[in-house]
Amino acid sequence: MMGLVQIIAAWTLPVLIAFIPTYAYFFRKVPVYETFIDGAKGGLPTVIKLMPHLVGMLVAVSVFRESGALELLIAGLNPLLVPLGVPPEFLPMALLRSISGSGSMAIMTDIFQAHGPDSFLGKLASTMQGASDTTLYVLTVYFGAVGIRNARYAVKVGLLADLASVIASLAVVRLLFH
Repeated sequence: MMGLVQIIAAWTLPVLIAFIPTYAYFFRKVPVYETFIDGAKGGLPTVIKLMPHLVGMLVAVSVFRESGALELLIAGLNPLLVPLGVPPEFLPMALLRSISGSGSMAIMTDIFQAHGPDSFLGKLASTMQGASDTTLYVLTVYFGAVGIRNARYAVKVGLLADLASVIASLAVVRLLFH
């Protein structure tokens, strides 16, 4: 049974990718290549419009990490959070997840290498990775795409949702795996 599930999982995406243009061409008579090119042309202005926002966000994340501000923040929060049961190794991921997907993925990989993916920390990092999103990156992209300059409550609500995902991840992994 597991072999069948793995075969289906391996073939689902390639079959869909082949099926959709085939269906469009033969049954809907859509000129697939021309339609694809038109869509790509329409996407270029959006990419150009978003580029300054993305570069600014990536630079801010790099400065935050490389300046030592992240380590300073972690050192300040550790004495408060360790008594609450938050492992110190998890704190960098909890802080970076809302800022950088690749940064949090790198931290999760480090946790896997140091403690193993089936360890409490590995399960916690995996749950956190799946339970939250890169809020600041998403707001940068979406708000930049439509030209919104004042985020108002979106940043606050997004960061509160990220905090809720950290708390929920800790609670669920503790409840199910500890």
